[in-house]
Amino acid sequence: MILDFSPVFADWKMLLDGAMVTVQVTAAALLLGCLIGLLIGIGRLNPERRVVYVFCSAYLLFFRGTPLLVQLFIWFFGLPQFGLMLPAMACGIIGLGLYSGAYVSEIVRGAIQSVDRGQNEAARSLGMSAFQSMRKIIIPQAIVRMIPPLGNEFIALIKNSALVSLLTIHDLMHEGQKIISVTYRSLEVYLVVALIYLVLTSTTAGVLRLVEKRLRAGGMVQ
Repeated sequence: MILDFSPVFADWKMLLDGAMVTVQVTAAALLLGCLIGLLIGIGRLNPERRVVYVFCSAYLLFFRGTPLLVQLFIWFFGLPQFGLMLPAMACGIIGLGLYSGAYVSEIVRGAIQSVDRGQNEAARSLGMSAFQSMRKIIIPQAIVRMIPPLGNEFIALIKNSALVSLLTIHDLMHEGQKIISVTYRSLEVYLVVALIYLVLTSTTAGVLRLVEKRLRAGGMVQ
């Protein structure tokens, strides 16, 4: 068998456009996941607020305990039964964002708990409320510590985003399948698609290493 990549490279613009969509979906989903994860992570810090704690724990249990593909299908195929028709792109971003939020919440909770308790006590002794202490003292320090694990989550999301192609979103995987339907060169297309995903994840990892190195040089990451 001889590999022939010429039909694939003839449609390189389709793959490039798909890669751009993949980056857009992943970035939007991570932004949503960070917002949700921050709320869920803070909600799980205090078990004494039972209603909030139980809700956040249930959220974590569902989104970490069920397959991402099933969750995406719930938003895309399930919501229309209630008369709620969302665009495929919105379903993909929401699905990935909610899924990512469960993992980001544990990153948030761990980062906040890693901040020395004395910081909070000092803030309270200065007359700050619990909310002010969290917003002005604890969270800023925790955010810096979240950057490395959040980078890993971003890389994982790039790879997981391949599933949104099943929602007819024209991402990298979807465009690759369109090329296969015309050229019948499955192996070549999937090898090129895999290479593009590798470039995306490697570039992201490289940028994150530079950011982390600068933070460590500045003494912001322990």
